[in-house]
Amino acid sequence: MTSSGDKAVVPVEVKAVVPTSGGCAVFLGDDEKVFVIHVDPVVGAAIAGALGGVPAIRPQTHDLIGALLLAFGGKVERVVVNDFKNDVFYARLILSEENEVQERKVVELDARPSDAIAVALRQKAPLFVVQSVWDGAEDVTELLEKLADQGLVPRPEDGENEIGGLDAE
Repeated sequence: MTSSGDKAVVPVEVKAVVPTSGGCAVFLGDDEKVFVIHVDPVVGAAIAGALGGVPAIRPQTHDLIGALLLAFGGKVERVVVNDFKNDVFYARLILSEENEVQERKVVELDARPSDAIAVALRQKAPLFVVQSVWDGAEDVTELLEKLADQGLVPRPEDGENEIGGLDAE
């Protein structure tokens, strides 16, 4: 556990992206716990593509955001899933900029977790969850293991970044 400002945070990674009838389930967690965020299919595919290193034929929105940041000397520092209210997760996208004219500047933006994750994965930035959100999130580790048993997602020990049956393009 680390700290982000005055709140304790837990580092997490995307464990899997699984298509659902209404979009995609993004499984986030560590070796101890996994929870799920439901996202729309377009962003689910963007996250899956970033995980699998699948280049898009043309830049997608999340690629464009990353390119704009780099063009202005900025980068994604981290993403923090910082709240959960009324069945909705919230996140902050923490960006920084530094150049020869201006000292280092940090900007924190409100973002949908799905968009923030898609951008962060492309920029190889870390993902965190505020401790209170982590503690309150339902642990779905067993569900993820069942999906792996059924061959719908790879097991972490397989060392693959493939996602179960989702076309990342």
